[in-house]
Amino acid sequence: MLAPYDFFAPNHIVFGWGRRAEIGSLAKSLGSRAFVISGSRTLEANGTIDSLCQLMQSAGVTTEQLATQMREPEVKDVDTVVEQLMSLGVREGDCVVAIGGGSAIDLAKAVAALATNRQGESVKDFLEGVGRGLKIECPPLPLLAMPTTAGTGTEATKNAVISSFDPPFKKSLRSDLMVPKIVLVDPELTVSLPRDITAHTGMDAITQLIESLISRRAKPIPQAICQQGLDLALPAMFKLSRDLMNQSAREAMSHAALLSGIALANSGLGFAHGVAAGLGVHAKVPHGLACAVMLPSALRLNQEVSKNELGPLGQFCFAAFRDEVGLPPFGLTTTNLESATRLIQVIESLNERLGIPNRLSALGVSREQLPAIAKSSRGNSMDGNPRDISDEELLATLEKVW
Repeated sequence: MLAPYDFFAPNHIVFGWGRRAEIGSLAKSLGSRAFVISGSRTLEANGTIDSLCQLMQSAGVTTEQLATQMREPEVKDVDTVVEQLMSLGVREGDCVVAIGGGSAIDLAKAVAALATNRQGESVKDFLEGVGRGLKIECPPLPLLAMPTTAGTGTEATKNAVISSFDPPFKKSLRSDLMVPKIVLVDPELTVSLPRDITAHTGMDAITQLIESLISRRAKPIPQAICQQGLDLALPAMFKLSRDLMNQSAREAMSHAALLSGIALANSGLGFAHGVAAGLGVHAKVPHGLACAVMLPSALRLNQEVSKNELGPLGQFCFAAFRDEVGLPPFGLTTTNLESATRLIQVIESLNERLGIPNRLSALGVSREQLPAIAKSSRGNSMDGNPRDISDEELLATLEKVW
């Protein structure tokens, strides 16, 4: 028997090469004034952001450019932009348009929510585990999310991840009301991404798809979504490791990232994402890079309990990558547990091709930081791991990969 479940997804998804040209009519369906938050200096410099704003203006939507967010948003960033928005006045017909990576979209989601929920003094009052326990009760300003990277999937989730370094934490602002109304995914915008961002965001998506697939909160629709996402993402990332301009691979990764967001919004994540939060607040390791480094360890920890989900992935990897130069030799195996081991080898080989280190020390993490990182790894993501991880096992795993 299937357990009861709920399923969340954006109301309207628009996907395709070049479809950014439709932003005017899409924004118009949400309102008459758009607060714009961007996250790409490259797209600002080459005129893309201005062009998108002009398309909205031609459709009858006034634009107010609020912020450019290049790093993961902190409490002070959210509070500052909310204050800026409120100084312009909130009225009927307002919406928010986010054009950028996960950092810009997370900031926009938080700002859209706090613009209509004014019962707190700071976004911190609403954050899980560190605030005053305030809830998002009123619908946020309608949000159009347009990702320019292919990784976080935050364009399709119901939370925004907000950080602080004094005191150190990385927590979510979360509400079912925060799912964007419209998601506009144009893979062409990802072509300009440099190799390191392509690698980090792509491995973030792959980690999300795997962890949502095996999460203790996994649900049937997201699991099916994860399977398709991984069928797309794994071959695409091998292609992008050789050719950053490969159009089919860029399209595949943009779609896989979108699917990863839908999946994690419904099923949650696991060990790698839990540790990534700790690495972010204590060592400022970029989120996708942290996930990539920790994914092989997460797979080993969960290999036995998740062999029935991971085994078929290992067999898929054999069929897809057996001719890849440099992959460890392997063949079809008789058990899911053995096949799951092949999946780990493929992930390690992919990380190597993408220039991702396999040691935390190579990321600038000191051994003395490991206990604090372990402590900060507890939270919603770790709670979704398919098996319990004790404090001792968590620290020992970090020591092993250090």
